[in-house]
Amino acid sequence: MGLISELKLAVPWGHIAAKAWGTLKGSPVLCLHGWLDNANSFDTLIPLLPQDLHYVAMDFGGHGLSSHYSPGVPYYFQNFVNEIRRVVAALKWNRFSIMGHSFGGAVAGMFSCTFPEMVDKLILLDVSPFALDFHVRSWAFMHAEVENLLTYKRRAIEHMLQVEASQKPLHVVSPEEMLQRFLENHSHVSEKCGELLLQRGTTKVPTGLVLNRDRRMTLPELSFDFVSEEWFVHFIRKLQAHVLLVKAIHGYFNVRRENDANKEPFLYMTRILKSTLKERFQFVEVPGTHYVHMNEPQLVAGIISSFLQSKPRLPNQL
Repeated sequence: MGLISELKLAVPWGHIAAKAWGTLKGSPVLCLHGWLDNANSFDTLIPLLPQDLHYVAMDFGGHGLSSHYSPGVPYYFQNFVNEIRRVVAALKWNRFSIMGHSFGGAVAGMFSCTFPEMVDKLILLDVSPFALDFHVRSWAFMHAEVENLLTYKRRAIEHMLQVEASQKPLHVVSPEEMLQRFLENHSHVSEKCGELLLQRGTTKVPTGLVLNRDRRMTLPELSFDFVSEEWFVHFIRKLQAHVLLVKAIHGYFNVRRENDANKEPFLYMTRILKSTLKERFQFVEVPGTHYVHMNEPQLVAGIISSFLQSKPRLPNQL
């Protein structure tokens, strides 16, 4: 399945870049990449998916080929949810499916609960639909978590102000060094897939390459909206979509990587998804790492294709 076109969709701060595959007459699927990645995240997967659908992979603002946010505007989680609404309005989509990897899956989860009538199917690639804040109900733990959230908010503000005040020029490196640094910081990405992401994530200048992403963005936890268990349960009850969660066995379990060994919050969320959505929720584990959808797309393509091609039953048929 070949690429149909590159898209530039107008937004108040510039444009959102996207790329489209498949047939314009097919059911639409919006594809959302992970933190600091870009639309090329789906280059190896989409050619293996059903060809009678219409896939659009967008670059979030400040990523890939999309415009950076205006000066002084932070990259808050809700802003990315807002971008989806703007993009589908520009595409004139009223109902569609969403496939999101990592951070993109969390944004897709929030959108699907905020606009439940618009989302037919939700595919989560190595991510849960929300970032959970508290799970252990001891006061000491909850107090520590509240302090963490306040720390994240403070760091996000301070980082943005520091970058805006900095007069440092963009860092230029050779293509070889750029790839080497990228792979060192992304241990789950193969060299081939690293090259794919850098194709859209960098710009050539006379002396080498510069990163396209907005330097105001840093760790994902500084942009995430963390939700309580009670909020999580309430949000999931709003979902109308059928949900497929594809979990890489050697992937990530927590947006805060230092807590990744604690799998209980992720397992808790999958239990709630199953008990709430029942037959509308499907959970599949596959071998591979956090970027299995790029590195080894054949391991997930069949699962995703079957899900996309399945005909959802109406609620009164469940």
